[in-house]
Amino acid sequence: MTDETSSQLPELAVDTIAALATAAGLSAIALVRMSGPEAFKILRALTPDHADQPPRTATLRSITKGEGGDLLDRALVTAFPRPDSYTGEDMVEISCHGGWLVPRMILDACVAGGARLAEPGEFTRRAVLHGKMDLVQAEAVLDLIEGRSKAQHDAALFQVERGLSRRIAELREQLVTVEAYLAHHIDFPEEDEAPVSMDRVVDAASALREALEELLETAPEGELLREGALTVLAGPPNSGKSSLYNALLGEERAIVTEVPGTTRDALEAVISIGGFPFRLVDTAGLHDSHDRVEELGIEVARRYLDRADLVLFCVESSADLGSAEREFLAGLAGVPAVLLRTKADLVRASGDRASQDLMDGDGVDVANVRESVDLSVVDGTGLGRLRAILPELVYGGLVRTGVSVPALTRNRQSEAVRKARDQVVAFIEALDEGTPVAVASALLRPAETALEELLGLISTDEILDRVFREFCIGK
Repeated sequence: MTDETSSQLPELAVDTIAALATAAGLSAIALVRMSGPEAFKILRALTPDHADQPPRTATLRSITKGEGGDLLDRALVTAFPRPDSYTGEDMVEISCHGGWLVPRMILDACVAGGARLAEPGEFTRRAVLHGKMDLVQAEAVLDLIEGRSKAQHDAALFQVERGLSRRIAELREQLVTVEAYLAHHIDFPEEDEAPVSMDRVVDAASALREALEELLETAPEGELLREGALTVLAGPPNSGKSSLYNALLGEERAIVTEVPGTTRDALEAVISIGGFPFRLVDTAGLHDSHDRVEELGIEVARRYLDRADLVLFCVESSADLGSAEREFLAGLAGVPAVLLRTKADLVRASGDRASQDLMDGDGVDVANVRESVDLSVVDGTGLGRLRAILPELVYGGLVRTGVSVPALTRNRQSEAVRKARDQVVAFIEALDEGTPVAVASALLRPAETALEELLGLISTDEILDRVFREFCIGK
């Protein structure tokens, strides 16, 4: 690749960065990336015996430590001239043999040639700064990397393709329209009929408020979709929690014995159910114990329950649902719960079913129990039904609409939309209270700023640091 094309463009960065873009360790191949004004110059130094690298064409090259240096590897090299690259800068990707040593030696050679090691997320950060994507898309890139379910993948891909960005841009345009109506009204205050009536201004502002609130309502499920719904298995000792945990995971992760109190700590794993992510937690059995270690496990269980998005409460099918169990279910503070009558195969064999059911009247409100399922991990009874109802209980809105819809998946996004909504509400209330239009109009500017910061149209180092600190180095 020659510098002829690049030299006709303005400089976009003052330095060149390099990083290993694949995880360290044994692997077939690894990828080393460089981006910045010196990327092609450094590449030529690492491949001194070859002609200029053709753009966007993977070519087999000998990689050395530099001019006259030792051979490091034979690798596929691709050059991406600016501005048509991921970062918008001159960019190089070197696909070399994997392992611990070769990729590191090539990265060290890049640094010795004049590059510096990249910070976490710096390649994507530069892409945002150079207008290749907005901040919402950048966050979706991380979600795409970290996704552990089909729904997460589809939602992240929708955002990478600007699904949410377009919706936020539309809301910003609605806000600008309200401001334009105000400007027309203020410019003609003495006319018998202003070009834009106040009723039209209020109607437009009210429609914007409703649209912002509608988007804000997607935040709870959207954030759960990214993080996974915390789903806690709870119940008395030896009620089948660990067996169910293993059955849902499809592997023997938790120790299962006939001895009550086997689980002393919490076991956590992320699984996909119906394409949606669940953070499944097996906890110690809840009961009064004088064993100090078991008490600590029960304390851990209660801490998980305080943060739970869903509770799977296990009780043996042959056991009565006593007052302690009812009080526990009633005390979940609105967290949806599923009552699981476990070991149903033993009940069928013996015919000894519990005499009480959930609705027997002792005055305790257990309305947060959404479903009751007879369950056996031995013969699979109820497992299919349980898997079918869990997504609807937690992700009901997204189950019905599908995940390819604009949805807020991060707290930063929710904060910005909430701030914009609150400012629009304050504007409408100010007009209702008789505040002069010119004074009330100032309340809309922070709303516009919030939406612009959300997209990255206005960005500060603090905002960028907040977004990119979760990224891996090399992305």
